[in-house]
Amino acid sequence: MKTKENTIEENREASLQGTRQDFTSGPIAGPLVRFALPVLLALVLQALYGAVDLWVVGKFASSADVSAVSTGSQLTSMIANVTASLCMGCTILLGIQIGQGRGEDGGITIGASIYLFGIIGLAVSVAVACLASPLARLLQAPEEAFAGTVAYLRICGGGTVVIAAYNILGSIFRGIGDSKTPLVTVAIACAFNIAGDLLNVAVFHMGAAGAAVATVFAQAISVLISVRIIRRQPLPFLFTRSMVRSNPPVMRRVFSLGFPLGLSDFLVGVSFLVILAIVNSLGLIASAGVGVAEKVCAFIMLVPSSFMQSLASVVSQNYGAKKYDRCRKALRSAISLSFTFGVVMFYFNYFHGILAASVFSQDPAVLYAAAEYLRAYAIDCLFTAFLFCFIGYFNGIGMTRFVMIQGLIGAFAVRIPVSILMRNLYPESLFRIALATPCSSVVQILLCLFAMLYARRKVLTVPSETL
Repeated sequence: MKTKENTIEENREASLQGTRQDFTSGPIAGPLVRFALPVLLALVLQALYGAVDLWVVGKFASSADVSAVSTGSQLTSMIANVTASLCMGCTILLGIQIGQGRGEDGGITIGASIYLFGIIGLAVSVAVACLASPLARLLQAPEEAFAGTVAYLRICGGGTVVIAAYNILGSIFRGIGDSKTPLVTVAIACAFNIAGDLLNVAVFHMGAAGAAVATVFAQAISVLISVRIIRRQPLPFLFTRSMVRSNPPVMRRVFSLGFPLGLSDFLVGVSFLVILAIVNSLGLIASAGVGVAEKVCAFIMLVPSSFMQSLASVVSQNYGAKKYDRCRKALRSAISLSFTFGVVMFYFNYFHGILAASVFSQDPAVLYAAAEYLRAYAIDCLFTAFLFCFIGYFNGIGMTRFVMIQGLIGAFAVRIPVSILMRNLYPESLFRIALATPCSSVVQILLCLFAMLYARRKVLTVPSETL
């Protein structure tokens, strides 16, 4: 006779079939694509946060506001990326626990992770809000755009605690194999962001500050929706509010997996901020043009980014189950699919960059500057198809320290020196400055190939419990 507890557990498992994905058996390519597609769509909508800000400001405000949003969003995007990378530690640990059949530990991992990143998000929010003016000076924001940049940084940076909350909730869903729920929440939030941008900028003429307010408000809506869903949706393990507390051993483990990724993204982001400062020194048109180009680039990189995140979930489950050959098969499938898209993006952005940039600006000089910068990023589309998939693979098997090391080498041994060298060549060229990025990608890919040989002999022959 079935007990009440058995019935509850059966209902829980049945309700999870539509959302949770087990990657440790069956075909790889099909499930990988089905998991990656919602991740991709969610990333597209996340990119729309900044893109809509810039589009609305470009249509209804001044070039100074465009420069303010483009400069300020470089820093706030870096903060968001670092936060997402830190939260990847939760995704990896959850995936490994599920692959090992230790799903009962998931609730403890989630509770400790929420506690940890709540503290981190609050600390960063206070720091950025207080240091907005010095940060704008450090970024060499043009004088015409300085006040707008400070306002954008103060508002968006002060909302980092909301960003941290959104990312940790998304990492929880992806860790249990659910990529659809984060898509739903970010879609709703994106609609609020668009409405808020149009209201604040087009109607109330608040400029860059209005765009920042709309962005933070939309992210807060996304968090509230995610919390409501996670409270109602059955999980493959017990999770209660009382589990959200300090748990030093689990927090250390999550942090040890996520910290190398977060540090890497932070320092890589710093390298891009150095390039931004170099470009800002060329004047307002160059600053606005690169800001527009960066928004286009944010969309270009979405497909490889979606495979990077998806591979971390797929590979971590198989690594936990000690199915190492499936880890490598997933990597090969992701690279082939990502590279096909990369070829298309290379052609479009190398030869038709002005068309892509015209979505965000109507100033001919800004469009020309953006298209020149995009030609170099088009080349990088071919390389990131490989690089981002490698990074997702190494994240999944817990080699996050290597991911950090290769990122730092690419940023500080290649990207910054090459960009400085190109800045000093005459005549000045945004295309040459941007070539620092594909140069860095080539070096990082070579490092990943060497790391693959190391992983096959060392990492993929030891029990995953040692992580």
